[in-house]
Formats: sequence, C-alpha cells, structure tokens
Amino acid sequence: MSLIKKNIAANFAGSIWQALVSLAFVPLYIKFLGIESWGLIGFFVTLQAIFGLLDMGLSSTLNREMARLSALPGKEQEMRNLVRTLEVVYWCVAAFVGITIVALSPVIAHHWIKAGRLAPKTIEQACLIMGFVIALQMPAGFYSGGLMGLQRQVLLNIINVSIGTFRAVGAVLVLWLIASTIQAFFIWQIISSAVNVGLLAFFLWRRLPRSENNAVFQKQLLKGIWRFTAGMSGIAVLGTILTQLDKVILSKMLSLEIFGYYMLASMVGMSLGRLFTPVFFSIYPRFTQLVAVNDQDGLKEFYHKSCQFMSVLILPVAVVIVLFSYEIILLWTQNPETAERTHLLVSILISGSAINGLMNMPYALQLAFGWTRLSVFKNIIAVSLLVPAIIYMARRYGATGAASVWLFLNVGYVFFEIPIMHLRLLPKEKWRWYWQDVCLPLVVCIFVAGIGRIFIREPMSHYIMSLYLINISVLTLAIAVITTPVTRTWLFKQLLKIRLA
Repeated sequence: MSLIKKNIAANFAGSIWQALVSLAFVPLYIKFLGIESWGLIGFFVTLQAIFGLLDMGLSSTLNREMARLSALPGKEQEMRNLVRTLEVVYWCVAAFVGITIVALSPVIAHHWIKAGRLAPKTIEQACLIMGFVIALQMPAGFYSGGLMGLQRQVLLNIINVSIGTFRAVGAVLVLWLIASTIQAFFIWQIISSAVNVGLLAFFLWRRLPRSENNAVFQKQLLKGIWRFTAGMSGIAVLGTILTQLDKVILSKMLSLEIFGYYMLASMVGMSLGRLFTPVFFSIYPRFTQLVAVNDQDGLKEFYHKSCQFMSVLILPVAVVIVLFSYEIILLWTQNPETAERTHLLVSILISGSAINGLMNMPYALQLAFGWTRLSVFKNIIAVSLLVPAIIYMARRYGATGAASVWLFLNVGYVFFEIPIMHLRLLPKEKWRWYWQDVCLPLVVCIFVAGIGRIFIREPMSHYIMSLYLINISVLTLAIAVITTPVTRTWLFKQLLKIRLA
C-alpha cells in the first residue's frame, strides 16, 4: 500500500474511532455529572475553539513547511530551527490563553453563564481549571501539524486514538471511583492533555531529520512564512465564527441546562464531519494536480465522481438520523427526557451539517484553482447575518430557532454559492451537480428511510429497535450505492472481480 493510501486509511480510521469514543461516553458523563455540568463541558469546547484562533495559522504553516523542506536536500537544520522557533511562539501564546481564561473565570461564572443547580463557585473553579487544560491542549495541534507535514499520519493517528481512548475511559473511572464532580473531570483533562502534548512533542522531534547543531530560535524564519500564516489565520477566524458563534451567544442567552441539551445535539450534528473531512483532505490534492496539468475532462469527471461519493457517504447516515432522531437518542442515552428535549435539535443540526459536507467538494475545486475570494466573501456575508439571526431566532423560538439558523445558512450556500461558482469553474456542470450528484441519492435515501419511518411500530424493545434501525440504515445505504452512478459502477466492478477470481 502506498504512503498516500496508508495516510488516507489512517486518517479515516482515526477520525471514525475518535468520534465513536466521544459519542459512546457522553451518556456516562451526563449520568455522573448531570446535564448542567455537560453544558459546562460544552462551554469549555466552545472556549477551546475560540481561543484556538490564536493559533494564527501556525499549525497549518508548520504542516506546509515540513512537507516542503523535507523534499529539499540540505534543509535538516532549517527544519529543526523552524520547529524550535514556532514552538517557542506557540507556547507563549498558549500560556497567554491559559492566564486569560483563569483571569476571566470569575466573570464567566458570575456574569455570563446562567446556572441553575450548579453553584457559581463551582463554575468558577471549573473555568479556572479549563484555563490550564486549554493551555496544554493548544500545542497538541501544533505538534500534530508537524507530524502531518512529515507524512507521519499513521503514527499521529495511533497517538490520537490511544490518547482519546485514555482520556475518555480515564474520565469515566475518575467520575465513578474518585469524585462525580465537574472539577474532577477537568483535572483529569489536565493529566491526559499533558500526556498527549508530551507524546506528540517527543515523536515530532524524534522524526525530524538529524543535524550537526542543536535547534535554535531564529526570528528571521518568521519573515518567510508570515504571509501564508496570515492567510490561513483569516480563513480560520471566519470558519470558527460560523461554527462557534451560535454557542457563544446561546451560552449567554439560555440557561445552563438548556444549553447542555443544545451542546449534546450539536455534538451529534457536528460528528458527521468525521465522515467527510478525511475524504476532503484525500481528494483535494488530486483536484490540484488536474488543475495544474489543465486536464479539464479529467477534472470534470473526477469532480462529479467525488461529489457522488460524498453524497453516498453522507446522505444515508444523515437521513436516517434526521428521521429517527428520537429513537437514536433514546437508545444512545437511555433517557426519555433527554431524547424528547434534543431529538428535534439533532434533526435540524444534522441536516445543516449534511449540506455543509456536500459543499466540501465544490470548495475543494475552488481551492484547487486558487480561488479563495468567493469563500471569503461568502463567509463575511454569512457572519454579518449570523449574529442578528441567532439572537432573533433564539429569543423567539429558543434553542430550536438558533439551530435552524445553521440549517438555513447551509441551504443558502447550495442555492447561491453553487451557481456563482459554476459561472467561472466548470460552467456547464451546475445542473449535473444538482440533479445527479446530490438530488438523486437524496431522494432515494428519503424514500427508503421514509418508508421505514412509516412502518415503525411502537412500542419496541431497545433490542428490536436497534435491529430495526440497523436494517433501515443498511438498506438505505445499499439502495443509494446501487442508484448513484459512480458507486454503482464501482460495485459492479468489484462483483465482477470476485466472479472472475
């Protein structure tokens, strides 16, 4: 197996495993801590994403520079010096973030979060510990970027899977055997984060090429990378605002209990990204190659194949979750109240995430042509509309209204971004994208899963319901594969190979 295929397989397997581990342990966290404390954990995740903006594109820059320099002879010392230089900068930023969160913990606890049963002092202590956790977790992204640039993605995923499992299992054991408190949960996060960043730093330095001299901080190295770093930072800022702004606003507007339910639904909705993100990073380089050699026919066919594959990957899962969200949440949490209060949110958020995933291939096409302006303008407009829309919808319709904004935002991408993009790129392929690449598998999935929804009979035991949902999911996927041209062709080829073997 080639290195590229190994990296693709490792990224996909690692992403799926981490998603399963995260989802599997959430019901236990809620059982031990309660929904308000889970809301506080959700607030922590949001804080982590917001302060992650201070990464300033350094992780992506290290990824790119390690890949570029490793292909050039005699760059061993420069690679080590660059890692040392950016490492010093990154740890200073991480320390600043940690100190800032610690200093803001009283304000957050007493003036931002609307607690119910949790005492403000408990929230303040939890926020204080969050500062240390985030300060330790931030450099993990930096070292991961370096390992990815060195094409050590198999090693990186082994570390991520191991630490992810260690973090989740250890948290449950701490809550079960030591103390069922939010403070104990975050103290364990400090320990697991320290182990994580230590392993990543150790292996990055071990995998760097050897040189005669020790790595040193060199300020002049920053001058050669600042433009790329600034560009990546701008993209990251807009992306983070679009995905996290709803949570920031709702953490202020909603009670901690309702916010906890919203974060639970958001976690399910955003977990769909674990399916399509590895595919995006695997396919994007091929788009770039086809653009570079000006192979328009090859690009056109590969574009539609990629879009159809993405549809078959995303839509069967998304449609089943949307139509059976109550049953799935009930089986997952074993809590009827949680299922009742989150299933509609899950259906709305997963719909928005599915559409967002379908837009990944058109976005990859834009990047392959070096055309970033459309995405930047699109995101600027989206951000300007997002704040008033979330505030209005949250005040009028609560968490459900806020979730709807995410869905409407992504529907807007489909109806506005796609036509504008295809005026410039592959101008004759717009309607094929709409009807063959997206609508055909979507209609098939809705039809098959919808019949399953109609014929479901209540009440069912959890065991029977699980079997029913598995059968519906497999059938929906199978019919989508058979009716979508690219996957149907692939399936017939595999069957022919088996027959001839």
